[in-house]
Amino acid sequence: MASVRDTADVDTTKPSQQPCSENPTRSKYTFDTEEIPRLSCKDPLAEKLMANERPVVLTDTNLVTSALHWTIPYLQENIGSCDFSVYSSTNNKFKYYDDKKIRSNKDFIPPTRRTEMKFPDFVNAVNAAAPGKDRLYLQQTLNDSVGQRIVFDFLNFNWNWINEQQRKYNWGPLTSNLLLVGMEGNITPAHYDEQQNYFAQIGGYKRCILFPPEQFECLYPYPVHHPHDRQSQVDFDNPDFEKFPKFRNVKAVSALLGPGDVLYIPMYWWHQIESVEGHGMTISVNFWYKGGATTKVEYPLKPQQKVAVMRNIEKMITEALNDHQEVAPFMQTMVLGRYLPTNPST
Repeated sequence: MASVRDTADVDTTKPSQQPCSENPTRSKYTFDTEEIPRLSCKDPLAEKLMANERPVVLTDTNLVTSALHWTIPYLQENIGSCDFSVYSSTNNKFKYYDDKKIRSNKDFIPPTRRTEMKFPDFVNAVNAAAPGKDRLYLQQTLNDSVGQRIVFDFLNFNWNWINEQQRKYNWGPLTSNLLLVGMEGNITPAHYDEQQNYFAQIGGYKRCILFPPEQFECLYPYPVHHPHDRQSQVDFDNPDFEKFPKFRNVKAVSALLGPGDVLYIPMYWWHQIESVEGHGMTISVNFWYKGGATTKVEYPLKPQQKVAVMRNIEKMITEALNDHQEVAPFMQTMVLGRYLPTNPST
């Protein structure tokens, strides 16, 4: 259903719901956070932030108003008999990994296990999960295989508004809509995407922690050949400052999303998404768009552009050497003593 475009206007009379009382700036981690602005989508400041690829919580888009009645029982009854991708974890962290890159990393052990199951089976498995141990997270691209009522609700998303945003900011095509249904306390650890993202909250509450692309080196991403490419190597709960010293300097912005809220996550912005405990299961849908074509390069490059250049260089070197173990020594030979001191700590 990701190809549905320019459908009729939806009912915009339903007011957006307010988030729970948790303070979005409070951090349980070693770093401080500032609150992401919460603004009307009609506010000129919101438009300015998005035009400059800065995150903002939009409170009145009515983007997913037609889905705010998607409770677990409603989905169980109406989502249909198709199979859904469900990930299981022995803890509360669901770290993404690329199946295609496992072959060149034979020692890699996937942190989660992916299975296919019907939605009622998923709900039953959640109810039967051992408290504090077994965790499940449904992550499925929405398509025409779901039930008719879900399709109808999907068609009545506020496509007029989001299509206008796509045109206004010169983004590429919509690539997918991912349905996320998770147990409270689930965490998607810090990572960045190479697409623009509107993250819409439908049920429950999620705490979203974001880091700008200029903090790339403070978050220590895995190498591009690794299955955890685009993920941070740092364990936020127990950071190893000896191994990752620059993580001490990291600074975040955060927001608490409730039903109806839409968070704009700019391309290359790191983000960690946490399902808030005490409010039941969470339901979200994101809207991923390809970045717009760059017609003119202006200097100095933006941090997002620098990350893209670094990724392309790293990919090129990895492919040219055809052995990821040679990449680090090759880059050190190329840089140390010429562009950097021979002792990187000085």
